[in-house]
Amino acid sequence: MSSCSPNQSYEDKEKNPVAQDSPDDVIINRFSTVGPILSKLFASGVEARGVERVLEDQREKKNMWGNLLMWWSANTVLVTLPIGVLGQEFFTLTLPHALATIFCFAALGATVTAFVSTLGPKTGLRTMILTRFSSGYVGCIIYSIFNILTQLGFSVTAVILGGQTLASINPGTLPLVAGVVIVGIGSLIPCFIGYNMVHHYERYAWMVLFIVMLSLLGLGGHAGFDINAQKEFEDKGKALSSDILSFGGIVFGSVAGWAPVAADYNCRLPANTPSFKIFTLTFFGLFIPITFVEILGALLMTITKPEYTDAFENGGTSALLGQILSPWKGGGKFILFLLAFSVIASNVPNTYSAALSIQALGRPFAKIPRFFWTLVIFIAYTVAGVAGREHFAEILFNFLAILSYWTAFFIVIVAEEHFIFRRPGGRLGGYNLDDWDTPSRLPLGIAGVLAGSFGIAGAMVGTAEVWYIGPIGVKAGAEFGADLGFELAAAFAGITFPVFRWLEIHYTGR
Repeated sequence: MSSCSPNQSYEDKEKNPVAQDSPDDVIINRFSTVGPILSKLFASGVEARGVERVLEDQREKKNMWGNLLMWWSANTVLVTLPIGVLGQEFFTLTLPHALATIFCFAALGATVTAFVSTLGPKTGLRTMILTRFSSGYVGCIIYSIFNILTQLGFSVTAVILGGQTLASINPGTLPLVAGVVIVGIGSLIPCFIGYNMVHHYERYAWMVLFIVMLSLLGLGGHAGFDINAQKEFEDKGKALSSDILSFGGIVFGSVAGWAPVAADYNCRLPANTPSFKIFTLTFFGLFIPITFVEILGALLMTITKPEYTDAFENGGTSALLGQILSPWKGGGKFILFLLAFSVIASNVPNTYSAALSIQALGRPFAKIPRFFWTLVIFIAYTVAGVAGREHFAEILFNFLAILSYWTAFFIVIVAEEHFIFRRPGGRLGGYNLDDWDTPSRLPLGIAGVLAGSFGIAGAMVGTAEVWYIGPIGVKAGAEFGADLGFELAAAFAGITFPVFRWLEIHYTGR
């Protein structure tokens, strides 16, 4: 590779790169005993590339609208819908308050995720590898572990809900365990093949899924939405603000949860791709479908007919959907079938990026082909989905809240490194992109790890969960506190990282 001055532009750094073996050849030579098998796999379209940096001459010019459609498909899915349900199920918010919370916190989550997505073309690196430039090799390992758990959590909730929905089509004929496994297998195939298949699948999946969601909206409206359904149950004053903040943290997590993988799907775009265009398409690709589907979930909770409320109380979201679609009889069951498999569109990027995060743990993991790790991830979330199949709502509630904590300080640290220390004229003046896998030339990571630790401390003092309420969370809310975890995680990390990083650069020069 070429050696680049940190003061060069992204485009200058990638001119005249030294020729190197393709990822296919590297892996085939590494595993020579099974080389012919691997060669056939790669020739059939399976992606060989893992976390290696994509040089400029290996980039692909693609229609940027595919970026919007990928996120649109990944979020116009069944698993997004119950997030809107939580506003009334756990926090007894009225529809207007639920809608306002969804709009505001989803916009914030989409903004920070769209920023991370712009770094893919600039660097040619996957998201977790980018953290090496702010938090060093050790910090990257820590963030990668967090991200593996995050993507597994998303996948577990997806396969449980998909399995529940499959099992509810004809109750008693398909065991819930079988439904979970079937959905898991369906999620494995596109991400096993790789980057191009992921983009191809996501480019078209949204069409069917959007029509399905519109059908639910129409049938729900026919059953009758009551905007005041939760009015008598909604809290007042300080308790109401607690409910909004806590629900807002969950909504933020549902959107910002994509931030740790956002650059993974842009790193093959040319380095001169306009950042504003990537930002805008990613923002709306996230914001529009997530708000639409979460608001749909909130709307369905305002149906007050006894048969609908009984269905939800006895069987949760899947049973409610079955009741809503019951007027269409066989057609309604077909819609349920499509809804069950809609989670594949969400699970594909989860599984693909989780495999990349395993490779980001270090060179021994990176040497093993990415497609092998997708199999490991598939087994992990399928087993976990089978084990937790009866506790979907609790898993979703706790997972999304905790998810928002680490993504908040992760985003702040990456952003401050980019805008303060790596900006033109800044202390480092740019990225030495060739150093992405050279620990001796990367930051030690002391600043990133310490700031992340302060972020965790901020989350703990601000959290308000069933299992723990922090001292600030207690004071911010009423009886059950107000969840300020992600806000304080971001604030604590945001204040400390520039100080620690300045000292790290001052004493180490990197």
